[in-house]
Amino acid sequence: MTPKLKKLRLRVIVALAAFVVLYGLDMAGLLKDLPYLRLALFLAPYLVAGYDVIKKAFENIRHGHVFDENFLMLIATVGAFAIGEYPEGCAVMIFYQIGELFQGYAVGRSRASISAMMDIAAEYANLEDEDGNIEEVDPDDVEPGSVIVIRPGERVPLDGVVIEGASFVDTVALTGEAVPRSVSAGDDIISGCVNGEGTLKVRTTKSYDDSTVARILELVENATEKKAKIENFITVFAKWYTPVVTIGAVVLAVGVPLVLGGSLEVWMEWIKRACIFLVISCPCALVISVPLGFFAGIGAASKMGVLVKGSNYLEALSDLHTVVFDKTGTLTRGEFRVSELIVREGRKDYLLETAAHAEGFSTHPIAASIREAYENYVNQSGDGAALDMSVVGDVREIPGCGLVANVAGDTVLVGNEKLMKDEGIDYLHCDRSGTLIYVARAGEFIGTMVIKDTLKDGAKTAMDNLRDNGVKRTVMLTGDMEQTAREVAEECGIDEYHSQLLPGDKVYKVEELLGDMSGKRRLAFVGDGINDAPVLARADIGIAMGSMGSDAAIEAADVVLMDDSVEKIGDVVKLARRTVGIVRQNVVFALTVKFAVLILGAFGLANMWEAVFADVGVCVIAILNSMRALNHPK
Repeated sequence: MTPKLKKLRLRVIVALAAFVVLYGLDMAGLLKDLPYLRLALFLAPYLVAGYDVIKKAFENIRHGHVFDENFLMLIATVGAFAIGEYPEGCAVMIFYQIGELFQGYAVGRSRASISAMMDIAAEYANLEDEDGNIEEVDPDDVEPGSVIVIRPGERVPLDGVVIEGASFVDTVALTGEAVPRSVSAGDDIISGCVNGEGTLKVRTTKSYDDSTVARILELVENATEKKAKIENFITVFAKWYTPVVTIGAVVLAVGVPLVLGGSLEVWMEWIKRACIFLVISCPCALVISVPLGFFAGIGAASKMGVLVKGSNYLEALSDLHTVVFDKTGTLTRGEFRVSELIVREGRKDYLLETAAHAEGFSTHPIAASIREAYENYVNQSGDGAALDMSVVGDVREIPGCGLVANVAGDTVLVGNEKLMKDEGIDYLHCDRSGTLIYVARAGEFIGTMVIKDTLKDGAKTAMDNLRDNGVKRTVMLTGDMEQTAREVAEECGIDEYHSQLLPGDKVYKVEELLGDMSGKRRLAFVGDGINDAPVLARADIGIAMGSMGSDAAIEAADVVLMDDSVEKIGDVVKLARRTVGIVRQNVVFALTVKFAVLILGAFGLANMWEAVFADVGVCVIAILNSMRALNHPK
């Protein structure tokens, strides 16, 4: 609780305690014959509780902003005091401030889940110079390519690559996942994580302004600027609603007695009704609870490791009908693995060893996957030896086909079918899906290697989760061959897929799918690469991978998954629908109660205490209901 809220709490407690004592004395008739003392006594707790409301009302009037809740409270309570209803006027102000106290606490709690993310930025970086000296500097002053040292317990200040050391890093503030991640030399590390027990040396790859932590903070700071349609409706509604009810109160206080004529008692009765009317009409419940509900929803999403860039996107997620996925890096890891070895004759390890030596100098991801497969085989089986590149020479790459190398005196061919045909090799055609690498040695075909991109853990669960949360259609777009696309779609349980697409084709296909949307149905696209940025921007909702995603994709997206887990899309859809449901409950509840009591008050059937409930009571109930969005169960 902030110092300002603590001060308000103390004032409310003092004013409420004094009011209870005074109200008891008044009900006992002890103040009946002391009108001036009675006024002064009730005026004291009124001013203790509400002096800031009075001050704000006059300041707003001076600046031309007349019709707000402060003005309504001032006119209603002053009117109550003017007609001698001192306890009611005092009670209205105290209970209004109790509502403000609830609001401040609720907003503070909602902000806590988001503002906690503001603490992910490290205050300093340990910069190491060429002589090994370490200086503590501002992260903003560290240039890309510099070496920084991260000691145990320190927060990672900038994105980079580990060049020395091994440790576990806590990523819970970024991803919502409590399980630490292992990092060692050669691994990427992102800013905002907390280092575990080992000391790490990291070569920075980005400046502070371009780092993960800076991008996150910018997204969080701008999240409240993009409002949902229902929020904009409430803003416009309150702008017209408050002047209208103020005019209605004036009509009740002055117009009706003038028309009816009558004694001072008649005037006093209608002025009292007007004050009740003003108290009831205060739009706090709507103006506070609707933005608070969305703010709490965004806070709950951030606790899950999902950044939603505005309440308008949270509202759009509640109407999600179709989710379109990119394949590589989104549903699959984007990491090639040797999945199968098919030999004509001989041993599989011979096929693997031959290909690994031929690809030993290549930097291509497929070559790296072949070398990794051989190293894993050696480590697991204990047979064979590490790659001896001294036996490899005369390596020639043939564009669009593969490569030719001399391995231990033999000519080795590693590539596609075209290479086999061009070199006159009698090979066996393979109809497996994936990338097919044919290998021949000394003019004889050895076998085929099937290389595939591995499916992400939880990709299938993600589709089931989406269906459970009301998403009707899932689509996959990929540049891969039809057979590969079909296998991935079947394995994940995706409804439909489109293969062999260029980046421009993906935009066209999303345009096509958007044409099928009608009414409030929305389409989301999930991607991670630079080539996905145009599609992310075109979809109703763009969802990007935050951990390994490209900067362009994250910039173009509306929702960012900080740990790249597609399983969380279903969770955030469920959260969005729950949040929007809570907001709508608040709107219906507040308007129903207020209009009902307004009518009763206009006809003299509601007193000031019922007016207090219609204002403060409804406001507190709506705030408490909004807070349910913050405690979203997984």
